[in-house]
Amino acid sequence: MDTTAALARWHAVAEAGDPAGLPDLVAADAVFRSPAVHTPQEGRDKVVAYLAAAFAVLGPGLAYRREWLGEDSAVLEFTTEVGGKQVQGVDMITWDDTGLISDFTVMVRPLQGLHAVIEAMGAELQRMLEASGR
Repeated sequence: MDTTAALARWHAVAEAGDPAGLPDLVAADAVFRSPAVHTPQEGRDKVVAYLAAAFAVLGPGLAYRREWLGEDSAVLEFTTEVGGKQVQGVDMITWDDTGLISDFTVMVRPLQGLHAVIEAMGAELQRMLEASGR
């Protein structure tokens, strides 16, 4: 597995902000861990939904500042603004042997920024559910 190539694919989709590219990046059994939700979200459909909501919430202001690469993983530090609050966080991504995302964990600070993210993510996920007719 080539971490650099997998990370480049993630950056291309994230920079485009287009959730249509997400399913091709995520393994069927992937897990997403969010500061906005207590339990891990399991399976491609849920992971893609949470990442799509994050694209909408974190928006065009999202900027990756630094990266640390491992053999099959990366930690990406980001900044953005949500609801008028400055947000700093990290995305911790692990890829499987085929280069698909198998685990995606997000951590956010400060507390006011986290509250803004939780509120906005809840609203976006609800909007997505309503739009899908569920």
